[in-house]
Amino acid sequence: MVKVLFVCMGNICRSPTAQGVFERLVEQHALSDVIEIDSAGTHAYHVGEPPDSRAQATALNRGVDLSPQRARRVQAGDFEYYDYVIAMDSDNLKNLLAICPRGMRKKVSLFLSHQSQFDAQDVPDPYYGGSSGFEQVLDMVEAASDGLLTVIKQHHFK
Repeated sequence: MVKVLFVCMGNICRSPTAQGVFERLVEQHALSDVIEIDSAGTHAYHVGEPPDSRAQATALNRGVDLSPQRARRVQAGDFEYYDYVIAMDSDNLKNLLAICPRGMRKKVSLFLSHQSQFDAQDVPDPYYGGSSGFEQVLDMVEAASDGLLTVIKQHHFK
């Protein structure tokens, strides 16, 4: 089993979107039984809450249901459990590396490092913006999800 954790700040916009999109992609590739996917936040602002309603609506328009998810905070044990800990932006990458045990740092990466379609390094936080920000997040997440799945397949399912 390959385990993937997506991480943003509050776990209500970007990382749940990434979780949902990646779950759908993994299902389309008939790998749901060998790839486990979750998401978390570096802060505990929204623990127990569902994803932001705008994130849910935008994802649902593309066939991705985020409603079953609930926010949680990343824990020290996540670095040992997960094979891939994927930060949505540089700030959250820094926060993750600050709590990551030394031997586990190779598991942590920026999500957009797994794609070449966008020049950006960070998936922007759409929380304080309009609906176009959530569309942009989905575009970026879809591109990076394809790249991440390619990496996982190359390293684990040759």
